[in-house]
Amino acid sequence: MAAADLIIGCDPIVSAGKETVLRMREGSTHVALNSHSTPTAAFVKDRNWQNPAEACAADIAKTVGAQGLSAFDADAVSVKMLGDSIYTNPMMLGYAWQKGWIPLQRASLLRAIELNEVQVDNNKAAFEWGRRAAHDAASVMSLLAPAQVIEFKPRETLDSIVQRRVEFLTGYQDAAYAKAYEDFVRRVQQAEAGAAAGKTALSEAVARNLFKLMSYKDEYEVARLHTDAAFLKRITDLFEGDYKVHYHLAPPLLAKRNAKGELVKSKYGPVMLTAFKLMAKLKGLRGTALDIFGRTEERRTERALIGEYRATVEELLKSLGAANHAQALAIANLPDGIRGFGHVKERNLKAVRLQWDALMAAWRDPSAPVVSSAASKAA
Repeated sequence: MAAADLIIGCDPIVSAGKETVLRMREGSTHVALNSHSTPTAAFVKDRNWQNPAEACAADIAKTVGAQGLSAFDADAVSVKMLGDSIYTNPMMLGYAWQKGWIPLQRASLLRAIELNEVQVDNNKAAFEWGRRAAHDAASVMSLLAPAQVIEFKPRETLDSIVQRRVEFLTGYQDAAYAKAYEDFVRRVQQAEAGAAAGKTALSEAVARNLFKLMSYKDEYEVARLHTDAAFLKRITDLFEGDYKVHYHLAPPLLAKRNAKGELVKSKYGPVMLTAFKLMAKLKGLRGTALDIFGRTEERRTERALIGEYRATVEELLKSLGAANHAQALAIANLPDGIRGFGHVKERNLKAVRLQWDALMAAWRDPSAPVVSSAASKAA
């Protein structure tokens, strides 16, 4: 009663859920598990979130016994062999069938795939790859290993950090906007060289965090990214036939709000791409009197943060030295905690502001108590 002979688990977190585990019986339930786990919503809310896939698999093994659980990374095999993780499901079906846990003929399952008339050849191939993984997992996983020696990427230099971001900001706004960014970073570099010879950590922190603040993702940037030729090509390469692309957006000027006053996303059809193409061309209006999108509180806050961060760094440089270099680095890294969009970003900003005020108070008055923060720990 209310028990399962077979559970095909395409995600460890879901498979280890209470309702599913209640259906498991040691000695009678078999679990075919995809060991790859998709991040949950907690990933968005908790910057230190860790994937509990291994713990979930251990819980399942404890419930059904070691002999009742068999797992492999179906996502990795699916992407490597078929180019898309969408084929994970039929691959897991083939895996469970090869284990002898599905009392149906192979021909019947393949015929069902044919009758479905969707990516028939790829779904059949996924089924067979699943069978092979069940029969000889080592040989399948060996195919995922790189075919050639990988060259280790050298540590990024300040110049490489700046160069890549200058290129992005030029596309984001224009060359003048990118130059203002580079000039400021170079000023920090010069000051750091004089105050703490041989160190570049502060300059690198400013290069990364100032860029983050200057490249805030507003309506113009969303439009630019969605109309990028490389992105559109990826879409056409992934799908075929008669398909439509829909966009889930929460425009501050149009979106409804929930009971908490937070913006709620709505679904927009393919015609949105036409609007995106027009908006992408209007990025020059960003921050000007004609920028209708820039009048919201969120956009005004984002623009103000750029100036506030620059002013903070300017203050640090006036008294920067070897003794307080680490303290300055902790302050320079504060924007890293301002993550997310909309109300999520607003919540994170409030937390960062508390650290910002406390650390600046300590900077201005060295006799003040040292405040522990995520930023200072990271530094």
